[in-house]
Amino acid sequence: MKLTILIHCPDQSGIISSVTHFVHEYKGNIIYLDQHVDKEAGVFFMRLESEFENEIDISFFKQSFEKNLAQNYKMKWSLHRDGEKPKMAIFVSKYNHCIYDLLSRYHSGELLVDIPFIVSNHQDLKYIADQFQIPYYHIPVTKQTKTLAEEKQLELLKEYNVDFIVLARYMQILSSKVIDVFPKRIINIHHSFLPAFAGAKPYHAAFERGVKIIGATSHYVTAELDAGPIIEQDVTAVSHSHSIKDFISKGRDLEKIVLSRAVQLHVARKTIVYNNKTVIFS
Repeated sequence: MKLTILIHCPDQSGIISSVTHFVHEYKGNIIYLDQHVDKEAGVFFMRLESEFENEIDISFFKQSFEKNLAQNYKMKWSLHRDGEKPKMAIFVSKYNHCIYDLLSRYHSGELLVDIPFIVSNHQDLKYIADQFQIPYYHIPVTKQTKTLAEEKQLELLKEYNVDFIVLARYMQILSSKVIDVFPKRIINIHHSFLPAFAGAKPYHAAFERGVKIIGATSHYVTAELDAGPIIEQDVTAVSHSHSIKDFISKGRDLEKIVLSRAVQLHVARKTIVYNNKTVIFS
């Protein structure tokens, strides 16, 4: 039996020894421990993995940890059992590069999640869902129907008991109605030109400006558009010899890779969000 504990709290002495001693009392063997201190904010972060020879009472373990450690150190913490696959819903519009990459990793067993359904505001990518035998829900979105559309989305998310959402180039802005139900549990991807090259054709604008690198950023969704805590980023070099088509191709390659990395980090419980930033453990 393997458990992962994520912790952040005010920095003070004795946290690591107290947590490791607590795990030892339950006859747990610590196989991974990583910690970080934000000295400016005075906040301590830790990720700990431990193995137990025998099954333990998870409910009692949580209650005891909260009473004996979390309250004393003013911890915000979570406990995750290894082998439990989170349920991941995918939202998509018309671009297929990100969803193909995610589903390929899922199909090969590289991405350890369950995908109960895919939602889209268009019918264009239904063939991909059919190919991977995943239910596909077409929920059109217009200015007039946005509220109703999000209500239908929330009904599906609740019905399937979804843990988190991935926006695989979903070209609609989610309202607080959805975001508030899934805080720090909606992952988005966009090109790294924002806000410098915002608009419908960012790669065209970057080409005209003669940029030397292009990139992609994956982040958690917040009410402030494209300004949520960053999970993963990457860049690649471009030059005057590249065409707009090259820019778009390179950009899409980055988008799918960066999004998949971000999803993997989230699924592996290697992210902690604090003050609109993330601590990413190795």
